[in-house]
Amino acid sequence: MNQNKIVTVNGHRYDAHTGLLVDPANTDQPSVKKPTLASSIHSTTQRSKTLVRRAIKKPLKPTISTISRPVRQTMDIARSSKISRFAPTSSDAIVRNTPKTESSKNVDIPATNHPAVSRAIVKTKKSEIVALAPKTTKEVKDEAIANALNKPTTKNQKMSTKKRRSRFLTIASLCLLIVVLASYITYINMPNLSVAVAASQAGISAKYPDYRPDGYSVNGPVTFNDSEASVTINFRANSGTSKFTFKQARSSWDSSAVLDNIVRKKVGEQYITSQVGGLTIYSYNGNAAWVNAGILYTIDGNAPLSSDQIRRIATSL
Repeated sequence: MNQNKIVTVNGHRYDAHTGLLVDPANTDQPSVKKPTLASSIHSTTQRSKTLVRRAIKKPLKPTISTISRPVRQTMDIARSSKISRFAPTSSDAIVRNTPKTESSKNVDIPATNHPAVSRAIVKTKKSEIVALAPKTTKEVKDEAIANALNKPTTKNQKMSTKKRRSRFLTIASLCLLIVVLASYITYINMPNLSVAVAASQAGISAKYPDYRPDGYSVNGPVTFNDSEASVTINFRANSGTSKFTFKQARSSWDSSAVLDNIVRKKVGEQYITSQVGGLTIYSYNGNAAWVNAGILYTIDGNAPLSSDQIRRIATSL
């Protein structure tokens, strides 16, 4: 046995590979400790097995030849429900190893039209077929009757719409005309209304004269005095400072009493007497006084009224 494979420990020699004693017979003898060489413990150096890649070629991959294995018969074995996976059977291997036919390969699907485009094409074809198909006599008659019945309905609707619009315009115009007329009449009769209200408050039968001298208009509201039972209307010139007051008051005087108590006290004998329609009118310096049916009428102011204008005022009441 080679000594390089024997190891001495505590005087005993052991095989380095098996670990058994080499000479068990000498176990009883005392062992002498000998120095151990390093060569006996360490193995000898080995030659490098590293390949020099620069000097050799790259190894090629081994080609694995497909070995067709014979189909083995399988046995029907009861499989446990706890096992979820099994090795593929021979039938599955046969299916996988069989080449694919042309029908099993992926076939390119041809381009198709959009559903909306398809419907439009079908509708166009139907319309073309209907247009090309000749109409029967009954269809022509029915179409003519339907057109004749539809036309009057449209006209009636248009006429009804026009009538409603014209009626609305007529009613609106009438309402506007009534409002304008009412406003105009109220504006014209405002003095009459004011005098009527004042007369009812004063308790006399006062009136607004229908004649007014040119260039004069009512100035301010109509006033009344219930203690004197009188109503006063003020007139003023549209241009200038001329104005006069027309007063109506309850009185028991006659024409002679008016002359003595009013006219002669103011102007003496400087007055003009006018007889019109049973009235005796005394005029002086643009002023006047007369009495009729228990109402005393007086005109006072600085307006240069003529005798004719005073007569027309008196007769317009």
